[in-house]
Amino acid sequence: MTKHAGVHEKGTFTLADLMNALRANPDFHKAGAVALFVGVARGETTEKETVEKLELEAYAEKADAVLESICRDLMTKPGIVDVQIHHLVGTFEIGEELVYVAVAGGHRQNVFRVLEEAVERYKHEAPIFKKEHVIDKVGKRKAYWVSEQEHQSTCKEGV
Repeated sequence: MTKHAGVHEKGTFTLADLMNALRANPDFHKAGAVALFVGVARGETTEKETVEKLELEAYAEKADAVLESICRDLMTKPGIVDVQIHHLVGTFEIGEELVYVAVAGGHRQNVFRVLEEAVERYKHEAPIFKKEHVIDKVGKRKAYWVSEQEHQSTCKEGV
C-alpha cells in the first residue's frame, strides 16, 4: 500500500494512483467527500516572464518525512478520514502535473479547510526545490532556483 505521502519521480505516480491509495484506506467507507488539489507547471512568472520548463528536486528522505508528518497531523482533524500529499520531481513542461494533495472526509465541510492547510504547509515545510527556465521580457533565456519564501514575499508585495 502507498504511504500517505512522498516524493516520486515524474511518471511513477499518477492521479489514478492517488485515488487508489485513498480507496485502499480501511476507513474510506466513512468518507463522503474527497477534495483534490493538483498543482501544475505555470507558464508565466509573477514578473510576467515566460516559463519554458521547470526542474523540481527534493531532499527526498526529509521531504518524505515532512509530508508524511503533515498528513498524519491533519488526519487528527474532526471528520477527516485520510490526507495524502504526493509531489513529483524531474523536468516538467508547462501544464504538467507537479503535486497531488487529497483530503477525504465524512462531509464536504470537513475537507476544504484541511486541503488548503495541507497545501500551504507542504509549500512552507517540505524541502522541495524549483528551478525555472524562463525567457525574460527582452527575450533572454535564463534559469534560476526559486525560493518559496522569496516568491511569496514578492506575491504579497504585488510585484
